[in-house]
Amino acid sequence: MLRRLGIVLVAVAALSLGGCGYNDLQRQDESIRAAWSEVLNQYQRRADLVPNLVNTVKGYAQQEQQVLTEVTNARAQVGTIRATPELINDPVAFQKFIQAQNQLQSALSRLIAVSENYPQLKSDALFRDLQSQLEGTENRIAVSRNRYIKSVQEYNTTVRQFPTNLTAMIFKMSVKPNFTVADEAAVSTPPKVDFGKPAAPVAPAPGAAPPSAAPGASPPAVPSSPAPAPAPAPAPKS
Repeated sequence: MLRRLGIVLVAVAALSLGGCGYNDLQRQDESIRAAWSEVLNQYQRRADLVPNLVNTVKGYAQQEQQVLTEVTNARAQVGTIRATPELINDPVAFQKFIQAQNQLQSALSRLIAVSENYPQLKSDALFRDLQSQLEGTENRIAVSRNRYIKSVQEYNTTVRQFPTNLTAMIFKMSVKPNFTVADEAAVSTPPKVDFGKPAAPVAPAPGAAPPSAAPGASPPAVPSSPAPAPAPAPAPKS
């Protein structure tokens, strides 16, 4: 009881010195919620693309069952986590949700890499439209996550600073979880989904032997040496 009374007295003293910062905390909290809602919106947009993308690839590459299964399972794992605004107040649930999203992103990257081996799939109009939507969605995810990161950084700084830390303590407003360094690196490098460029030919290694001729093929012609010049005629005798 005495401890709580002491905290209240200190908070009142902070108010008399420079304001409690309550309004700033509320404004920043609302900014975080808005940024997080946009992140969830873009994550959901990506998840909605997965079924059509998997079915399109399956029509041309049924033998890639392992990769297709990984993508389907990763999307199912994302769906098992309830993404609510309150998720950002639970660090454990937050990290679990982000890990599931990262697994889905990795599975989609592997699916895209496998698709490079199927020219007919790459030329399919539906597939090209889906990969274009996926590329745009990944870019929007990167932008929305960066906004969330900045909003959380501003809020957490306010929560830790004096005297607003006293106000945050009274109203039980603690720091919020943020993306890790690894997550931030993933934000800046979205998976490549451009199928318009042909693969570059591999240059032979230095000192490597030239490719052997096919069976039955004539060996490469060897340039003949130039014929020797004729000897000069003897000079007539005088």
